[in-house]
Amino acid sequence: MSPMNIKSVDLNGGEWGYVGSGMTWNYIFDGKTCVAKEVIEAIDEEKKSVSFKVVDGALMEFYKTFLLTVQVDTKEEKNFVTWTLTYEKINGNIKDPNTLMEFCLNVTKDIETNLHMQCN
Repeated sequence: MSPMNIKSVDLNGGEWGYVGSGMTWNYIFDGKTCVAKEVIEAIDEEKKSVSFKVVDGALMEFYKTFLLTVQVDTKEEKNFVTWTLTYEKINGNIKDPNTLMEFCLNVTKDIETNLHMQCN
């Protein structure tokens, strides 16, 4: 759904959509091909949220811990997506992951465009 950003996602263990399942993401970030290994840490059906813990890959060069949470809020007939990045930097010289947040927003926009095309 976002081929310019996400090249592939492979299941490493467990089952798609279940807590504890592992995935490897191959993606393009800041013009570079990157890999992230993640584990689904939490799924909250009521809050419509999923949290992914990064366990290996490019981000771990800069952060001791990194957790991405995506949540969908529905109001009337509109859906609102919130990305939350929770992280601990390796040291104080590491910048906040603002460009990663831009990446997440771009992926969200691509998914929205794809869904609109499917509905029309």
